[in-house]
Amino acid sequence: MTPSTAAATAANTGAAGAVVNDFTINVATVNGTGSQTANNTLIRAIMRMGIPVSGKNIFPSNIQGLPTWYAIRVCEEGWIAPRPRADVVICMNRETARDDVLKCAPGGWIIYDAPFELGKLRDDVHFFPVPFATLVKDVAPPKLWKLVTNMLYVGVAAELLGIEQDAIDTALDKAFGSKPKARDVNAKAVLAGRAYAREHFADATGYRVERRDLTDGKILIDGNSATALGALMAGVTVITWYPITPSSSVAEALEGYLKAYRRDADGKPTYAILQAEDELAAVGMVIGASWAGARAMTATSGPGISLMSEFIGLAYYAEVPAVLVNVQRTGPSTGLPTRTMQGDVLFCAYNSHGDTKHPLLLPASPQEAYEMTTSAFDLAERFQTPVFVMSDLDLGMNNWMCDPFPYPETPLDRGKVLDAEGLARMGVKEWGRYKDVDGDGIPWRTLPGLEVDGAAYFTRGSGHNEYARYTESEEAYRRNMERLHRKFETLRGALPAAVLDASGGGSPIGVIAYGTTHWALIEARARLEKQHGTTFDYLRLRAFPFGDDVREFIARHERVYVVEQNRDAQMRSLLRIELPDVSATLRSVLHYDGMPIVARHIVEAILEQEGARENGRAKS
Repeated sequence: MTPSTAAATAANTGAAGAVVNDFTINVATVNGTGSQTANNTLIRAIMRMGIPVSGKNIFPSNIQGLPTWYAIRVCEEGWIAPRPRADVVICMNRETARDDVLKCAPGGWIIYDAPFELGKLRDDVHFFPVPFATLVKDVAPPKLWKLVTNMLYVGVAAELLGIEQDAIDTALDKAFGSKPKARDVNAKAVLAGRAYAREHFADATGYRVERRDLTDGKILIDGNSATALGALMAGVTVITWYPITPSSSVAEALEGYLKAYRRDADGKPTYAILQAEDELAAVGMVIGASWAGARAMTATSGPGISLMSEFIGLAYYAEVPAVLVNVQRTGPSTGLPTRTMQGDVLFCAYNSHGDTKHPLLLPASPQEAYEMTTSAFDLAERFQTPVFVMSDLDLGMNNWMCDPFPYPETPLDRGKVLDAEGLARMGVKEWGRYKDVDGDGIPWRTLPGLEVDGAAYFTRGSGHNEYARYTESEEAYRRNMERLHRKFETLRGALPAAVLDASGGGSPIGVIAYGTTHWALIEARARLEKQHGTTFDYLRLRAFPFGDDVREFIARHERVYVVEQNRDAQMRSLLRIELPDVSATLRSVLHYDGMPIVARHIVEAILEQEGARENGRAKS
């Protein structure tokens, strides 16, 4: 181990010099071999021991046969962003084994399939060859060898790292609770791996887990499942979708929840879920269902939003509620379907042709994905407009540790909907579908089926006046567009506020981030202060349009870094468009290789820009 590495880990070393509860495991396998169950067993077992943990799944976009990796970060301080290099590498894929070894941190461990013969590649790491093909013959029949081999590496890793067998058993119960025979054979494989490691690697030192009590009451859940739960709690009754990575599991999870919890007394479903022929049809169905009074949504990714754009413009202009979950991936075009990015921010904020603006909700965690999806339905109906929940692949498809979700305590907000009594009170002749009677830009609407003369109106995407009548009047068009803008201004006060951490001690530096970038940012902030004495205030955006607090934050600082995961500084551009009077101080920290951003990248980028500033001042 190098001196710098030793210094960095000294605070987390045990009596025998092992690094305790502060390392990253990288499991390299082949897609389609069933490694997900094994990896989930590891992460759940470590969490069961009371140690904060997170998992990142890196997989190819084909169905089977290409390399896949699973990174598990163990950190009792609670940092969950990925690290640049793994400390423990489990090599189960001959094709990538060499590169996987070379990417391991100095002093690290390499657990590998013995026939790969990796032991001579480096002299600064520790190798643990395991004859998996031989061991598996004693624990499972031939047809299960490929799948059960993965549990052998779970056993080896558990023995070397000190993961308690009780914790492994609990994780196996979670995975195979309804399949006792499968559980037994997998448990046998784990024990076989443990026995081999105990016999051949008894003197191994370097990394250990030790029981803590830091995860009591926590759950492990992926963001897409959390999003689906949020939709369920919001009272969704219609979901139409077309399969696309990485959003498909939103609809799949929601279908499971609806089947379990949305049936009448006779067992008949009280919901509709439909896989459409394409994304255009999916969003069209959402708009139709919402217009009819249902709570409707779709889930998609960037390419799907591209196809939906014209219908999104219709919903904006005709003022029809719609919830769109965008689990962002790397673009443009097909891009990298199984990589993450915050690449649709500008596209969704102003989606469709003409003058349009749409509210964006920016979750950073499964809990926020749950809460924001729930609130998206209220916002869509209250403001009669499409609402985007801007998740991403990192949040949506990875396991995150978080608190259990609260049960909603407030009733559904259906917005300004007139029933027969309300329409009579207002006066049928006075009511206009697009008339602003309250000064907030939000008109009143009726729902189809209201059997009152004058309640019906024609919904159109062409020019219309306050009474929904077709017109090409310049004045009527201008009034309508100004009212839509007024409605958007009213919306600002209803969105989740940005989260401010002003503990920078009066620093002239401010940093803005959003979504999953938050986790690398807070770790980078701690490192910048501890290792370099650099402090800053931090504002995490949670929604667009921006509130006054965002303008005030930018105005208070000499330099404001906007950290985001795209090439073109989309959030900084959005801030410049919306807040031009304070945007001169904005700078960018950008990351766009498709992998989740790491703390080191942020640290180096800020130090570089701050150093360039100081050098420029010295030269002048």
